[in-house]
Amino acid sequence: MTEERAIISCRDLTKVYVMGDQKVHALRGVSLDIHAGEFVAIMGPSGSGKSSLMNLIGALDRPTGGEMWINGKELSRMARDELADLRNETLGFVFQQFNLLSRQDALANVKLPLRYSRGDAGDLDARAKECLEMVKLGDRLDHRPMQLSGGQQQRVAIARALVNRPRIILADEPTGALDTKTTAEIMELLTDLNTKGITVVLVTHEPEVAEYATRQIHFRDGQIESDLANVPPSRAAAGG
Repeated sequence: MTEERAIISCRDLTKVYVMGDQKVHALRGVSLDIHAGEFVAIMGPSGSGKSSLMNLIGALDRPTGGEMWINGKELSRMARDELADLRNETLGFVFQQFNLLSRQDALANVKLPLRYSRGDAGDLDARAKECLEMVKLGDRLDHRPMQLSGGQQQRVAIARALVNRPRIILADEPTGALDTKTTAEIMELLTDLNTKGITVVLVTHEPEVAEYATRQIHFRDGQIESDLANVPPSRAAAGG
């Protein structure tokens, strides 16, 4: 861990998958820190290790070796229930496929994570509605996924990721199923959430999408190839 504690910290992470009689080394000694409020794009070709890293950050998988810290907690020391609480309370997930329940309206889809919250969720409808209003879908509360465009469905998915008020949003190819115009709208939304203090970690293979991030980490063969600060065009313009 660094002296100034990072919200996400990896030390010498390795991940090996056993496939039959072969071993696939997905991560080879990865160390990095991500601090609160950063907007990080993780890039690399297929098989470079970026998705494996995202699964470890999201506490969806365990490393073969090394240490993984999230919000000051070392994941290998946590029980399954504790990991579930971490995912529910600290992390919000956004995926390429929207993963919405087709028979439920937008409000019900956004409320879903609150059903698994152990804390006092308060007024579920009010909180879900607030999140839908944040993504500019306050007038689509009763619409089912089939009644929404792809971009609107992804906004519902982002609202669902926000409903437990996470400190970190993990977005895995969130624009992969969207056209160029809708991609820009979704990335502007993630940028806006980041400016409000939410840490965003994004996996993408699209350079145009990565340009929205303030930091770009490129993976190759399970290792970090480069880790560079980036000034998104919109923020550069805002800075004058």
